[in-house]
Amino acid sequence: MERRSTACQECGYCEGVGWTGDAEAGLASLGETDLSQLTAAVLARVRERLKGVASRLVPVAVSARHVHLTRGVLDATYGAGCELTRFRDLSQPGEFSAKETLTVVGPRMHSIQDVRIIGPIREYTQAELSRTDGVALGMELPVRDSGKLEGSAPIVLVGPRGAISLKEGGIRALRHVHAAPEDAERLGVEDGQTVSVRVYGQKGVVFENVLMRVSSSYVLEMHLDTDDANAADVHCGTLVEIL
Repeated sequence: MERRSTACQECGYCEGVGWTGDAEAGLASLGETDLSQLTAAVLARVRERLKGVASRLVPVAVSARHVHLTRGVLDATYGAGCELTRFRDLSQPGEFSAKETLTVVGPRMHSIQDVRIIGPIREYTQAELSRTDGVALGMELPVRDSGKLEGSAPIVLVGPRGAISLKEGGIRALRHVHAAPEDAERLGVEDGQTVSVRVYGQKGVVFENVLMRVSSSYVLEMHLDTDDANAADVHCGTLVEIL
C-alpha cells in the first residue's frame, strides 16, 4: 500500500516523496540534504521523460509557506547589511531557500514561526501562505499573482533583530505553471494565459484559473500550495495535464 510523506513546512517547495513498503524506514533515516537531493533527482527524471514527448504533462512542485523580502525588510528584521545564507537550491533557476526564517503575525496576535525566506532579494515583500495558514492567523488572504499586492492582507514580520508591520503583502498564491518558451510553444500557451489542469487519481480534480508564466529563465513546473496539493493527493513530481 502506497504511502506519501507530508508536505515540507520549512523550504520553499515541498520535499514530499512517495514510497512503498519497507522503503519507509530507509527514507525516515535520511537527512535534509539527502531528501533534497532525492527530490531533485525525481524531478530531473520526470523532466527527462518529458523531453521530446508530444504530451501536455507537467510535473508538480508543492510550495509550502514562505516569504520574499526586499532589502529594507531584511535589514529591519535581521539587521543592516545581512545577507541570506543559502540553505538549498530550488528547482527554478536562481531561487533558493535560505537558512533564515521569520515569524508571521496576524491581526489577532496569532503567529506562525519559522517561515522560510526565499532568495534572492526581491523588489517587493510578500508572504505566500495557504488558506489554512490564514485561518490559524485569523486573517483573510486574497488570491494573487506574485507581486500583485494592492489590497492584499496586512502582515507583521518578526526576525531576531526587529519587526516590521506592512500594510499589505499577505497572499494565497495564484495557481501557476512555469514554462520556458519552447515548452509554451509545444503546449500551445502564452505568458499570462489562464488554463485548466487535470490531476488524475482517486482524488482527481480539475484546477481552473491556472496562470501560465513563460520565461527563458524557467523550467517546466506547476506550483500548488499545500492546501491544493493535499486536496488532490499530489506531491512533488506528480504529473498533471494541461487541458
